[in-house]
Amino acid sequence: MTTSDKTQAEAALSSTTKAAEQRPLLGLTLEELRDVAAEVGLPAFAAKQMAQWIYQKGVASIDEMTNLSLVARQRLNQSYTIGRSTPITRQQSADGTAKYLFPTQDGQRVETVFIPDDDRGTLCVSCEVGCKMACRFCMTGRQGFQGKLTATDILNQIYSLPERDRLTNIVFMGQGEPMDNLDAVLRTTEVLMADYGWAWSPKRITVSTVGLKKGLKRFLDESPCHLAISLHNPFPEERAQMMPAERSYPLTEMMDLLRQYDWTGQRRLSFEYIVFGGQNDTNRHAHELVRLLSGLECRVNLIRWHALPDEESFHEANPERMVAFRDYLIHHDVRCTIRTSRGQDIDAACGLLNTKEMKNELLEQRVPSKATGRRRYVGNGLLEMAES
Repeated sequence: MTTSDKTQAEAALSSTTKAAEQRPLLGLTLEELRDVAAEVGLPAFAAKQMAQWIYQKGVASIDEMTNLSLVARQRLNQSYTIGRSTPITRQQSADGTAKYLFPTQDGQRVETVFIPDDDRGTLCVSCEVGCKMACRFCMTGRQGFQGKLTATDILNQIYSLPERDRLTNIVFMGQGEPMDNLDAVLRTTEVLMADYGWAWSPKRITVSTVGLKKGLKRFLDESPCHLAISLHNPFPEERAQMMPAERSYPLTEMMDLLRQYDWTGQRRLSFEYIVFGGQNDTNRHAHELVRLLSGLECRVNLIRWHALPDEESFHEANPERMVAFRDYLIHHDVRCTIRTSRGQDIDAACGLLNTKEMKNELLEQRVPSKATGRRRYVGNGLLEMAES
């Protein structure tokens, strides 16, 4: 690594420290921006101007807000910053999926995955560093919990994404449990759906959960976005063995809560089901899943299991068995699809995100790669995998 390269990396790593001296505007609601305007002596209508620059035009600096006076911008710069940070690393999968490593406001790191598919572009965002849920089949669960993201951190994954203009959908299925950080998640979705923000339809946003009851009820009452439940086993005892959260947030209580809401309108309910060979893909599981979901307007997404290092308790399901499992559900009036696995070669597929060791590795010259690659700089501190 050259001296110039190392300097660029250090600059990227320290960007959030410098920004910490100022308060971020990214993540503030229109009402809060009115308070900012009043604080720096601007008229109330300046809040809408700031919102347009931040959320609709996506500026990276206050100086770009050219319809504000120079004096106003100087006042804003004294106490505020936009709050955006460019990604530190980028990895490209053979299937077109891209995984980014983003810095957080408090100096940690999270991974974000962009999944292109013809005219669709889906972004899988993280809401926490690590996760408290400790699901045995998930690398993020193995990482443990290291902190909650702010709305600024979550929105930065969206607004600082190089493919931002290609996005059609956002899913909260990255690192962390959304219902454990619901304030930040709801603030993020508010900005995405608001007229002063991106003005997105809630139909383009899906939030996932293992089923934290208190947060789930609040989400159902306050948000029109789609909901995805991480189910993975219809039997509570077996689910608890792979998902410890089942002991505190029982499946039976979650299902009772879900049945209290109307799913026949625009808001969709889906159940994520990682298929483990011989463990949750039997006829017994299929029959119980049909019984569990009977009368509930929903969809089941079957997901292929992606092996984890040193994990011998779970095994990949036979593809033919997955098809038979799907067909059984469909035959019994449960809508079901087999989700295509994307980004496995760069550890971007379902259950593979992990940043526990990433912080200490960012300035190393060489990193492990299936292609025996190295990282090279491509501008603004951004790194990508390159062939040797």
